[in-house]
Amino acid sequence: MQSHEASELAAHHLADMGSRWAHVQAVGRLADALATEGRVSSDVATAAWLHDVGYAPELAHTGFHPLDGARFLQGLSVHANVVGLVAHHTGAAYEAEERGFSGALAALPTPTPTDLEELNLLDLVIGPDGSLTSPWARLCEVLERYPADDPVHRAVAVSRPALLVGAARARRRLHLPDEWPLSVTEGMLEA
Repeated sequence: MQSHEASELAAHHLADMGSRWAHVQAVGRLADALATEGRVSSDVATAAWLHDVGYAPELAHTGFHPLDGARFLQGLSVHANVVGLVAHHTGAAYEAEERGFSGALAALPTPTPTDLEELNLLDLVIGPDGSLTSPWARLCEVLERYPADDPVHRAVAVSRPALLVGAARARRRLHLPDEWPLSVTEGMLEA
């Protein structure tokens, strides 16, 4: 599956989900721009469009979107690395532990580590409404949005240091300036 097919599949399942769709579109467009420049792989661009597909009500069987999305994609015979990227994105292993899904997550493909860091960076620089942000600000926003007893809050509180280190490492590997993407114009994210 290529990025353009992934964007169509994501639109089919997420277009009616308001800010969730705005977030996915911005992550996907940013990934497409970096893929066009040869900075990220086609798997990262494809997974960027599909990383939150598990939020679609018709796909949300467990309520844990990385697992639901990855299982859906696996059923479509999507490339294993893309399935793994969706399954393991942005600290999913920490949240899986909180929710009792570690075994189910471990049964899914393991993605290429550098691809995972790059997808995580893309996810962390786009806010929940599709706006540009920084990884630090994005993780703080998540912690503020979810109450302290929520599995998402607990998982992010534990995974934040590793996510920030991975995002910084991906940014350096991709030769992106420290202020990226805030130095990018919003026009890059428009259709």
